[in-house]
Amino acid sequence: MKTVAVLGGGPAGAFAAERLARAGLRTLVFDEKLAWEKPCGGGLTYKAYKTYPFLIENSTPKKLVTHTNLAAPKAGVARMPLSHPLVIYSRFDLNNMLLARAEQAGAQIEKTRVLEVQRQDRGWRLRTRNGVAEADFCIVATGARNSLRNVGTEYTASDTMYALGYWAPSNQDHIDIQFLPNLEGYIWVFPRCGHLSVGICGKGESAQSLRARLEAYMREHSISLKDATFYGHMLPSLETASWRKNRVAGDGWMAVGDAGGLVDPITGEGLYYAMRSGDLASQVLISAEHPMEAKAQAYRNIIQHDFMADLEFGAMLAKRVFLGRFLFSTVPARMVQFIRRSPRFQSLMQDLFAGTQPYTELKCRLLRNLNGTLHEIVMNHFLHKLIPSQESV
Repeated sequence: MKTVAVLGGGPAGAFAAERLARAGLRTLVFDEKLAWEKPCGGGLTYKAYKTYPFLIENSTPKKLVTHTNLAAPKAGVARMPLSHPLVIYSRFDLNNMLLARAEQAGAQIEKTRVLEVQRQDRGWRLRTRNGVAEADFCIVATGARNSLRNVGTEYTASDTMYALGYWAPSNQDHIDIQFLPNLEGYIWVFPRCGHLSVGICGKGESAQSLRARLEAYMREHSISLKDATFYGHMLPSLETASWRKNRVAGDGWMAVGDAGGLVDPITGEGLYYAMRSGDLASQVLISAEHPMEAKAQAYRNIIQHDFMADLEFGAMLAKRVFLGRFLFSTVPARMVQFIRRSPRFQSLMQDLFAGTQPYTELKCRLLRNLNGTLHEIVMNHFLHKLIPSQESV
């Protein structure tokens, strides 16, 4: 194998391209936008920068956030310190940094759109707006709106959510998370350098309705819409059954990041999984352990073991977390109340924010740590109703 084409220059594609180029492979990156802004918070968890320290050890502008406020109707607000800071970039700045690293490693970056990919006997023929290119293997990093129908995840309408928001010229030092009635999603306010990322993500509701909810929240919390720039896009949010048949690789290609549906179905976090999948895909390609025809299955196996099984379990939790009820109140309201009243529950939530608490191990941790006080007996009952057994997966 001599040439790898990376279709997309977002975080997943840029990081995969850097890894491949550093290993000596001729690496071609095609992207029609390259770095661009998105409404998503741009936050990187402790898990991300512990795995890839350069994400915090660099000169790119960023904010380190140490507190978050979580709020739910009829439950008020819980202020929670973060055990490890969340590192927040502008998505434009983060993507620019990753593309620069890929280019420095030797990747060739071309600003163009890939219109079609055709499988040939020994590789791929790529038709772009600038002409034709050939490659031995393709890394599909085209994002959620993948127009190349023969590669990448196959979505149904129920496997996506809208994410939309504003780039608002304001400042604050903490994160706000607001749960809303009857919404499988939430509002976020992330502080960035010189502005706020204020947005909403949700399933089962129109973009127009979500935008109305968000703007009402901004007015209520005195976040000005004047001079705020609007952004919107679609995010993968796979249902449980879709994880089991997720098309992440095939003959001569692997999908990474959003193009593989690799997004946390509860938090909507995609950055870590974008970079991790790009890293793992490049490892499989570089390795001589598997012949070319076995690389797709090797990639499926490695991401299933590394994180995909946990995301599938998270998909089973999502509706219970956002739409469930317990003791005459909503699950989000009870979560906010438990954060205020139980140090153990607050510690668990801190680890979820840090990315160090797998969904599949929640029950084991609870059974190990709860000490039998009346309050924790109630909380234990709450979490047993919330978290399905792993036999269900």
